[in-house]
Amino acid sequence: MHVKAPTFQLSFLHPRYWLTWVTVVLLYLISWLPYRVQWWIGTMLGRFFYHVIKSRRRIAERNIELCFPDMSEAERKALVKANLESAGIALFEAGMGWWWPDWRVKRIGKMVGYDHIQAIMDKGKGVLGIACHNMNLEMAGRVIGVVHPSVGFYRRHNNPLMEYLQYHGRSKSNKYMIHKKGVGDLIKALDQGELCFYLPDQDYGPKRCEYVPFFAVKDAATTTGTLLFAEKANCETVFLLPLRTKTGYEVQVLPGLENFPSGDDKEDVTRVNQMIEKMVLAAPSQYLWMHKRFKTRPDWNPTSLY
Repeated sequence: MHVKAPTFQLSFLHPRYWLTWVTVVLLYLISWLPYRVQWWIGTMLGRFFYHVIKSRRRIAERNIELCFPDMSEAERKALVKANLESAGIALFEAGMGWWWPDWRVKRIGKMVGYDHIQAIMDKGKGVLGIACHNMNLEMAGRVIGVVHPSVGFYRRHNNPLMEYLQYHGRSKSNKYMIHKKGVGDLIKALDQGELCFYLPDQDYGPKRCEYVPFFAVKDAATTTGTLLFAEKANCETVFLLPLRTKTGYEVQVLPGLENFPSGDDKEDVTRVNQMIEKMVLAAPSQYLWMHKRFKTRPDWNPTSLY
């Protein structure tokens, strides 16, 4: 559903939110430090995460092992360490993405390939931007927003105060947010010619999914939501690759798939996964490997991979 922007509540001052406030204020203050300083702090924090947040580290290790069985143990270990460092940086990217003024975002962020979006909009169609879960998404959303204010598709935060901050932070430079259950509202936004973000590369459960390859895992539960939006809405697709570079942030707009959807759901989501794979390989350490991507298993092979 098209989520009504949450308003500030006096209940947010209750003691149960004080720890959240302390964390948020600290993050806000750090967000004003130079970008390179925040990068360094985030990297150090990520190295701390590697030794402390062992459950998430093990998930990343398992995912990388499943996806890259031919990678050496030393290479996998190095990738996991770099991935946790990226997670540390991502924490501060939330502060940058939510609170930086547009001029500061423009200074270190850019979109490459925007002409692919413009060409679709010149046809009077909406644009379904298919992105991957790189951990710099909070900043990538702002980079896109300062070029083309857009519509996000998201999951509400369980903490009401964090939901308030998250919604307004992600809407900064963008238009509005749609809850993940608001399928009809996303279709409506696309019909109205909006650029809408959609991320199909996580495990969303057994409903509306096909079991197709993702890297070396041959039966990864993959949502068919992408096909639903592309078929029902007056839109075309592009792929959005969010990258953290040595100098800032770059969002690459890549052409969408031809004849999509084709009517063959399994083939179509396989093609989506293949594009996601290419985007992940552009910067493997920046991908969200700490999500249980292969938790949902098919009936014919129910054994857990974790």
